[in-house]
Amino acid sequence: MSKTKLNRILLKLSGEALMGDDSYGIKLSVVDRIAMDIKNLSKKKINICIVIGGGNIFRGLAASADGMDRAQADYMGMLATVLNSLALQNALEKINIDTRVMSALPIQSICETYIRRRAIRHMEKGRIVICAAGTGNPYFSTDTAAALRAAELTCDVIYKATQVDGIYNKDPKKFKNAKKYDRISYKKYLNDNLKVMDSSAISVAKDNNIPIIVFSISEKNCLIKTYVGKNKSTEIS
Repeated sequence: MSKTKLNRILLKLSGEALMGDDSYGIKLSVVDRIAMDIKNLSKKKINICIVIGGGNIFRGLAASADGMDRAQADYMGMLATVLNSLALQNALEKINIDTRVMSALPIQSICETYIRRRAIRHMEKGRIVICAAGTGNPYFSTDTAAALRAAELTCDVIYKATQVDGIYNKDPKKFKNAKKYDRISYKKYLNDNLKVMDSSAISVAKDNNIPIIVFSISEKNCLIKTYVGKNKSTEIS
C-alpha cells in the first residue's frame, strides 16, 4: 500500500480472534492484548472504527444449515457481535481509551444506536467506535457490514484481521508449497473465488476504492506493524 497518511481505518475482527486458544467464547487476556494494540495504533492520531464478528459465540449460517430459520439465526448472530463489542469496549476503557459501541439493532440500555453522523463525530473527538450487530439485516455477513461501514464512514482502508498472515493460493496449513500474495486485485480475488472475505464485501470495497489489508491478529503489536508496513500481509486493491 502507498505511504499516503491514513486518517481513518476500519478494523474488522473475527469473533474467533477473541477466543485465543479456546474453542468457544471470549478469552479476556486475548481481548486485553488486542485492546492494547488498538491503543498503540490510536497514538498515531488516526480515527478508528471496528466491526467484530460473532462466530466465537454463535454462527447464524451454521444454525440455518441445521434447520433454524435463517433470519432468526442471523439475528442471534448479531446479538453475539454485541457481546463481543461490549467485551472489547470494556478492555479499551480499562486502559483509558474512550470508546462507543453503536449497534445497528436498537439496544439503548447498553449501547448507542448506530447513526452515521454521530459515529463520525465520535471519531473526530478521538473516540474509538465499535459498530455492532452487523448491518442490522439478516443475510449479510459482518464482512459485508465492515465494507459498508468503511464506505459510509469514509475510511481510507479496511484492516482485515485473521488467523493467517495474508492470502494464499491454497491453505498454508495443509500445503507447504502454498504461495502467498503480497497484493491481489479485487477482480482476481473474485474470479478465484477466494474465501477470506465474502464476495459482497469485496464488491463494496471495489466499488468504493477501499483497499483491504489482510494480516494475522495473533501477534503482539500487529496493528502498528501493519500500519508502518513491517508486518506480513496481503493487500486487496
